[in-house]
Amino acid sequence: MKEQENLRIDPSIFWPAIILLAAIITPLMLYPDAGKIVVNMLLGWVTSTLGWLYLLAGIGSFFIMMWLAFGPFGHIRLGDKEDQPEFGKVTWVVMLFCAGIGISICYWAFVEPLYFLNSPPMGIEANSPDAVEWAAMYPMFHWGVVPWALYLIPALPIAYALYVRKVNVLRMSEACRGLLGDRVDGLIGKLIDVIVMFSIIGGVGTSLGLSVPLVSKLVQVMFGVQDSFLLQMGILAIWTAMIAWSVFNGLRKGIKTLSNVNAVLGVIMLFFVLLVGPTVFLLKLWTNSFGMLVNNFFHISFWTDPIQDRHFPENWTVFYWAWWVAYAPMMGLFVARISRGRTIRELILNGVVWGSVGCWAFFAIWGGYALDIQIRGVVDLQSILTTQGTPATIVAILKTMPLWEWVLPIFTLLCFVFLATTVDSSAYMLAAICTKELTGYQEPARWNRILWTLMVAAVGVALLLVGGLEAAQISTVLVALPMIPILVLMVISFIRWIHADFAEHVRPKALVCSNYKHRHPTAEKTAPVSANTNHTVPTNHHKEFDNTIASIAE
Repeated sequence: MKEQENLRIDPSIFWPAIILLAAIITPLMLYPDAGKIVVNMLLGWVTSTLGWLYLLAGIGSFFIMMWLAFGPFGHIRLGDKEDQPEFGKVTWVVMLFCAGIGISICYWAFVEPLYFLNSPPMGIEANSPDAVEWAAMYPMFHWGVVPWALYLIPALPIAYALYVRKVNVLRMSEACRGLLGDRVDGLIGKLIDVIVMFSIIGGVGTSLGLSVPLVSKLVQVMFGVQDSFLLQMGILAIWTAMIAWSVFNGLRKGIKTLSNVNAVLGVIMLFFVLLVGPTVFLLKLWTNSFGMLVNNFFHISFWTDPIQDRHFPENWTVFYWAWWVAYAPMMGLFVARISRGRTIRELILNGVVWGSVGCWAFFAIWGGYALDIQIRGVVDLQSILTTQGTPATIVAILKTMPLWEWVLPIFTLLCFVFLATTVDSSAYMLAAICTKELTGYQEPARWNRILWTLMVAAVGVALLLVGGLEAAQISTVLVALPMIPILVLMVISFIRWIHADFAEHVRPKALVCSNYKHRHPTAEKTAPVSANTNHTVPTNHHKEFDNTIASIAE
């Protein structure tokens, strides 16, 4: 009974979030056409006016993570000296990856290179050999080190607050206390948490809005049924039930189990496509793409195309950076919760490296396979993509594989589990934010987790009604905008905390050796000085001097 009392909701966060969310979702469901016009206008203004801000947020996050990982604070442990990691290394990395990527990689890995092949960046001729290389490289940028750095920006301050400063709430506002002080207990703190909840819901709702049409198409092909809104709602209901089971059972049983199943299915599909596809071509293309990414990383990180203004950065990179920013609160809270006992360096390097490598593997194999089909003329995937959309294109790609009748259901199951691992993590974190008191060793109340699962599903329905991919992109860019200043606040707060707590361990700006005393210049000409004494050594005692140096070296 006492445990349940400690897990009661905070009404000052819970009810404003519920009411505001309902106020936004209801008009979108009742007036989808008008809603689409409004959000389109907002998207045009944000991307054209503030696209540069998203780009700077992305590359800035990367620089900050590298400084923290390799700087003087990298060895700080997120916990007490005796705190051991709650999850094994492999399980921890898998949970981190599955929560951060979800079904999005199933949706984009096959088709994003095809989009770039037809509309390449930098003014490159469409469908040319150069376009193929850039089409294979650019997804590695969009799903590489910058996105994972953005994910970890909030994770470190939250983990530090939980396991070093020992706070008893799992909220991003608490991670701003190092800068805002007691103001996080008032209106400013509540506003931060409500914005965070909207960012999480918008990002995850985007995944739902993209995923349901894809799985609906897969079900149509497998069972020969017609597409309908009722079919999509049935798929969403099954998804919601799976996610509800996971969040009901918590981190160790529900989310951990789904993440491990997800990893096994993903590895099976990757190796299958690698083996049945053009293996050597895929490996050569990935190697080439990695080299191109290294050569062009800083150029494309800052590229806004200000002169020709062909809108490639706004349509793609700005959208992706906004998506990662929108997901960052959920990932920050989730990664912080599962990272007790890790060091700052360990968290950053494992997150950035393994997260990026995992994404690159999907794009190198699945994306490279799709490019090979297109350039060899096996199937005109670009025509299908233009006339029938992404879900039909993915089905067409899968049908070119041997045993495709078996591949389709496995891929469909992978989609189900992939999205479930993302949404259950999001529902878990939404429940944690609006819980009044919650330590890093507790879990939110079960009814609270289930409620937020249903609310996220409602957002998915609203986005489906307003219009699929375009509506998902718009919602992501818009909800991510207010998160950028919050991330800046968190970084400053975190740096102030670690400077206050570990000031004596930080290297001074200049190192000065005081072991030696000043000598007269003439003494240096007549005799060398012993390294461990202040007296001179006679010049004819070379052997004694050499022995002294040898003893110091030992």
